[in-house]
Amino acid sequence: MINHVMVGSNDIERSKRFYDAVLGLLGAGAPLRSPAASGPMRLFYRHDGSAFCVTEPIDGEVATPANGGTIAFKCASPEVVRAFHDIAVAHGGLSIEDPPGLRHNGVVGPVYLAYVRDPDGNKLCALCRGAP
Repeated sequence: MINHVMVGSNDIERSKRFYDAVLGLLGAGAPLRSPAASGPMRLFYRHDGSAFCVTEPIDGEVATPANGGTIAFKCASPEVVRAFHDIAVAHGGLSIEDPPGLRHNGVVGPVYLAYVRDPDGNKLCALCRGAP
């Protein structure tokens, strides 16, 4: 259903270091750099037919995170969820909510997950469904 997700950044090189590390763990390669026609730089990470994009705001305003928004990344195992969390924190992210761990959700069943904020404040989730 989703083709891509794009978040804004106030420091594209800081975001590149952060996302190279966390998305590299999930199998994404180096991003395609593509400046917008008006000049702001954009990064396009591609993997498994989807794209995660980071952009300097095209309107020239400050990038801000979505209030109430979360972007979740599928992970193959609880160990990858923990590694995502730890790599994110080591690269300028902020651990938020409960520590990485098993949660029981009435909608999708048990999930192993972790929440972090990227250096610009965007809320990210790493999760593994059906975790023991």
